[in-house]
Amino acid sequence: MLTPLGWGTAAVSAPLYAAAWWLGYPEPAVLAVAGLAAVAGALLWTLPRPRLDVRREIAPTKVERGEPAVAVLHVANEGRAVRGLSARDAAGATDVAVDIPRLRSGGGRTVTYRLPTARRGEIPVGPLRLVRADPLGLARRVREYGAPRVLLVRPRTVPLPVLPSGRAHHLEGPTSDRSPAGTATFHALREYVVGDEMRHIHWKSSARTGTLMVRRLVDASLPTTTVVLEARAAAWPEPDDFELAVDAAASAAAGAASAGFPVRVLTGAGPLAGTRGGPGDLEVLLDALTSVGTDEGARSAVDAVRGVRAGGSLVVVTGGDAEMGRIAAVRSRFDRVVVLRVRPAGPVPAPPGVHLIDVADLDGLAESWRRLGSAR
Repeated sequence: MLTPLGWGTAAVSAPLYAAAWWLGYPEPAVLAVAGLAAVAGALLWTLPRPRLDVRREIAPTKVERGEPAVAVLHVANEGRAVRGLSARDAAGATDVAVDIPRLRSGGGRTVTYRLPTARRGEIPVGPLRLVRADPLGLARRVREYGAPRVLLVRPRTVPLPVLPSGRAHHLEGPTSDRSPAGTATFHALREYVVGDEMRHIHWKSSARTGTLMVRRLVDASLPTTTVVLEARAAAWPEPDDFELAVDAAASAAAGAASAGFPVRVLTGAGPLAGTRGGPGDLEVLLDALTSVGTDEGARSAVDAVRGVRAGGSLVVVTGGDAEMGRIAAVRSRFDRVVVLRVRPAGPVPAPPGVHLIDVADLDGLAESWRRLGSAR
């Protein structure tokens, strides 16, 4: 298509030729013909369409914020030989320059480049945009190749050990190695494997399916760790503070999930994720926190807590101290309450029964969390 310069050249050349012909001046007519010829030549210049097959890979597809990730483009030429091409590949809001060397007919190239991972979120990568323009800049044609992919830039986390609570049913788990695991409540049926107890076989389902099926039993007494993230936009005037808050919430949730405990994560805008203590819980929680953002209409963190079933641990991630009194009001509903204040303006006294940690960075969070555990 024509660029603004191309449209301007055509718009001036056409009436100039008509006026020159009408008035009998050959010089302006020649100039007008040259302008129209340049526009026509520019359109012809950008008309050829390279026949390229572009496949895109992202390695890895999920990274923590700040970790390296690369895009790999496999470009194959299915038409005539083409000279070196300059293209742009979209990576979120960023355009990445991609230089593709000369491709003979039937040939292929592999091009690799780094992806931006400084910001958390779902980063769409692609399609590859090939821009072909004439030397005078009168015409420009953009063609897209390859299906886009998505890179998940997840929150950063630090390992947080499970804090003892002093209660037999809390996050340190069973108090005795002889305590049976997974013998409390029926959860689902699965196929028999060598070593399963015969008393757990479900004979009716086995007869119906022709395969030995056993009951999968779970310990329903495991306490749930509730992580509540303050999501009101007014509470986070600095975007970097909210990013640190998400990292802190993800670390707290990941610590409990890695120990095999149920976790639920929510904001004032609603629940984000809930897990039961399985092997894939960590992935579910981190994926859910990948796209969380502030919300003008969200309730406060404490208002979100009031709708949560009592029991287990409560971790509240907030940015100020206005909620401390209200957090103390819900303290009795949980076995342990920890408040993470992200980059607060100043110190405040912790309400009775509430553990308070001021978070300036993730390393400081890990150290304070360990000290809290040793102090118990």
